[in-house]
This record gives sequence, C-alpha cells and structure tokens, in this order.
Amino acid sequence: MACIVEDPQRAGQSNETQIALISGVPDDISKSCLARVPREYHMAMKCVSRRWRDFVCSDEMCDYRNEFNLAESWIYALCRDISGGVFLHMLNPFSSRRSWKRINDYPYIPMREGMGFAVLGKRLFVLGGCGWLEDATDEIYCYDAAMNTWFDVVPPLSTKRCYFACETLDGKIIAIGGLGLNPNAKRTWDIYDPLTRTSKSCSDVNIVPEIEDSFVMDGRIYIRGGVGGSSTAVYSASSGTWERMDDDMASGWRGPAVVVADDLYVLDQTFGAKLTMWCKETRMWIRIGKLSQLVMKQPCRLVSVGNSIFVIGKDCSTVVIDVENVRKKKMNGVMVCSSIPKTWDDDIDVISCKSVAI
Repeated sequence: MACIVEDPQRAGQSNETQIALISGVPDDISKSCLARVPREYHMAMKCVSRRWRDFVCSDEMCDYRNEFNLAESWIYALCRDISGGVFLHMLNPFSSRRSWKRINDYPYIPMREGMGFAVLGKRLFVLGGCGWLEDATDEIYCYDAAMNTWFDVVPPLSTKRCYFACETLDGKIIAIGGLGLNPNAKRTWDIYDPLTRTSKSCSDVNIVPEIEDSFVMDGRIYIRGGVGGSSTAVYSASSGTWERMDDDMASGWRGPAVVVADDLYVLDQTFGAKLTMWCKETRMWIRIGKLSQLVMKQPCRLVSVGNSIFVIGKDCSTVVIDVENVRKKKMNGVMVCSSIPKTWDDDIDVISCKSVAI
C-alpha cells in the first residue's frame, strides 16, 4: 500500500549512506527475520537504529506480515471524556495482561461530535464532525499505528458532514449520509481514495437518513437508520448504487453489528444485551445467548479479532466472546465470556472501535 501522507522523517534520507539492517546479513533475510518479531516489541525495535525504525514503520513490513499471516490485530477505541475531549485508547488482545492504554493525543482535533472513524492498512482516520460553535467540517486526520504519529490528510472530504456512517471498501473510505451545511448531504456519500488522494461525492435517494449503524459483508456496505432504526439500505461497489436491504435480514438488525468469518452477529440492547447471528442458509436470525450486565455498561460497540467478538461498553468495559465455543458454554442462557476491566477512574464514552492488523 502506498504512503497516504508524506512522512517527514524520510525527508532527505535518500542522500544518506545505507547500512545493513543486520551486519553481515543480506537485507532481504534481515527483513524476513525482523518481520517475525511479535508486535509488542516493535516499539523497542525502533530504538535500535534509524534503519530499523524506518523498516518497522514501513508499509513493506506491514504488507509482509499480512501476506505471511504474521499480522496481529490490536483494537483502537475512539473515545470522548467528560470534558468533551476526543482521544484514542488501544488494547492488545494477545497480551498476557490485557488492559486498555491511552495513546498519543492529537492536539489539533477540536472537541467535535459526530465524527467518522475508519481503518486502511496500518492507519486510522478520523473524519468530519461538528461542535456547538462549529459547523460540519470536511477535515481528515490520520493516525499511523506503526509510527505512533498523527498527520493531517489532504485533500479533505468532498462534503462537510457529521453524524454519518463511515466504512472502507476496495481500499477506499466511504463516508455516508449524516448532516451537513448542504441539506442534501443526508442523501450523498463521499468516496475518498488515499492512493490517488482524491475525493468525489455521489448521491442516491435510497440512502436512509439518521444512520445509526453500518457494516461491510461480502463486498457490500449495509446501513441502518431512520426513525427507530427501521430503515435499511445496501451499497454495491460494482453497481455504484444503493438498494433496499432484504426484509428478513433487516428484521433482526436491532443493534451494533460485526462480521466474524463471513457470519453476521448483532448485539440487541433493547432489553438487556442479547447476541444473535444471521444464518444465510435458513435466512433466519439465531439467538446465541445473553450477556451479563455486571461486567459491561451499555451502550456497546462491537469489533472482531479472529474468532472473537469484543463487546466494548462505556468506560471501555470489555467482554470477549469466543464465537466458536460460546454455544457450548452457557449458564441459564447467559454466555460464559472473559472480561477486561477498565483501569482508570474517568468517565468516557466510546464513539467507535476498529482493529488494525500489523
């Protein structure tokens, strides 16, 4: 994947004398060895030398680890504290001591609401938003998880918008609906291509207003909104159009959704918290089980890593559901899951959650 934003650390590097990554070892072999080091040690590796740092932070390293199934997915939660400040928390789900950690703040992100959150490769994007004294914006900010650094992204979105759905499809960021300075923004979507650094706006009357949730499955984007989340639509990149979602499938989409191994799961938070799964063969929703309210606070967000669903509630209270074993382990209909408690006293709301594989 090509660089999305210019990396200032590489300025003038072409004039420097290149030395071997590991003395006496060809670089291709050295890179193969370094790419196999677990992700939790990458921060220490960047301190060895400038060449090590540049390789660990590069797209080449990320692509190699993904190609050979070495990548590890960490979870990032876009959060807001009681003062209105927006920041990121990170969770390494493979650590023996799993706990959420706050990562570098970006001082230029104002106290906005209704922002979009998306992932492409090793980069997280925060898009749009608005505030009490600020109209909807088209600005985009990027956090590089390998470099642990924030960047501004240009050009901005084609449409200034907030409270919109945001997903990635075919290597592009899709910002859908929401509110904006243009009253027709709720029926439009922007396609942002980080490789060409271009953004274009499209419109379709089938886009539902007041979007509450979205997900990507089988190369399509699904959105849910309208009064009480009763309206749904699906977007196909091949046709470039929005259509009404299948009624049977839409009937059980009553909360945040996540896709695990091509299966769709939904957390229904209407009365308590119940996990359901859409069965493609029977075209019916299957109830998996209930979640205990003692270890998590609603409202919740969902993100998947491998065969596990991470249910992340207020204050980043987290429940981990192994979808392969959860049906076998239930007590009085309540799923037996592991949990990750919060490690701070501040009250925070979780805006959105994504996983980044490096």
